[in-house]
Amino acid sequence: MEFVKPGTYIDFMAMRKPVVMASLVLVAASLASLFVPGPNYGIDFAGGTEIQLQFNGDITSGELRTVLDGLGHTGADVVAVEGAENQYMVRVREVSALDEGQAEAMQTAVTELVGEDVLRSFRLSPGGDKISIRMTQEADLDALRGAIQGAGVEVRDIAPLVGSGEDTRVEVFLIGAADELVRELQAELGDRGPNTPDRIEWVGPKAGQQLRDAAVKSLLYAIAFIMVYVAFRFDLRFAPGGVLAMFHDAVITLGIYVVVQKEVNLTTVAALLTILGYSINDTIVVYDRIRENMGRYKDKPLLELINLSTSQMLSRTIVTSGTTLLSVVAFFIWGTPVIKDISFALFCGILIGTYSSIFIAAPVTEWMDKRFFGAEAQKRRLEKRRAALQAS
Repeated sequence: MEFVKPGTYIDFMAMRKPVVMASLVLVAASLASLFVPGPNYGIDFAGGTEIQLQFNGDITSGELRTVLDGLGHTGADVVAVEGAENQYMVRVREVSALDEGQAEAMQTAVTELVGEDVLRSFRLSPGGDKISIRMTQEADLDALRGAIQGAGVEVRDIAPLVGSGEDTRVEVFLIGAADELVRELQAELGDRGPNTPDRIEWVGPKAGQQLRDAAVKSLLYAIAFIMVYVAFRFDLRFAPGGVLAMFHDAVITLGIYVVVQKEVNLTTVAALLTILGYSINDTIVVYDRIRENMGRYKDKPLLELINLSTSQMLSRTIVTSGTTLLSVVAFFIWGTPVIKDISFALFCGILIGTYSSIFIAAPVTEWMDKRFFGAEAQKRRLEKRRAALQAS
């Protein structure tokens, strides 16, 4: 299928300066958006609680999301458990049902009950559902329960661990964020509500930070290895353009995500990695035609070869990007919320990547050739060598 007539010649490089300037503005604005308003991190990066629930009546994932939104758990993830009817994995942002004031009040109450000399340690789990207490003597468990509940916290159970005398250990199990969520759902759904959670896990802020760091490293590693591949596949003058085009695509896509306050999570990272792959694929196709024409038209300058090669590949670019966008739009319209988010990122990335192959990668390659590989660059290097020899 030909959208552009064979033999058409478009002077893309004549438009490179204003387009590159516009791209620089977009990249700068995208980087600024990472600070103001800042990313809307999802549970993967900001922390949260994951609960596996079995419901007693029929309920769809869409209805469950609506109920959770109504209960104040905006942006909760709901994933159906494969092979289990009416069983879902629910992820909410809340890690603990306690605030800092309640945690301090509990520790103060226990300290006043047993004394500072007796209390060796008081540790509240990051999930906010368990307290580990170590003391130098045995304590009245009922009195401990009363002291903690007197701080306004509901205790589910309290049990001594192995140890006695000067190394007495006690664990206090509290009503946590998962229990609060189950209660809310039972009150909202009645007989269809969930049973006791089959599994509870939480992701704390520190773990979220580690995941964010790992996500950034994965993007940087991908860019580095692709740069090495392009350098070996073609030559060094092509690699920087491909890498800058990928960086340009990823940063602007992420900036759009931040501006519209889409949730940034591991799915977003997967989308960005996909965009990097799609972008370099389109760029390599253009590069390959440029290299082919360099051997065919040895008397033409690189700038003219870029225009010629890009014009020849324009129909292929339109068809490839257009068909991919049709699939992405279908997923965006009829997909689940998670699929819609990744489709939105891919839609933006494909559009940006298509024009960056023409207006970012190719101009950088032309500049690299003129600055380091062209006749003028070689002449400058020879003059420097002659000057150095004469000076010596």
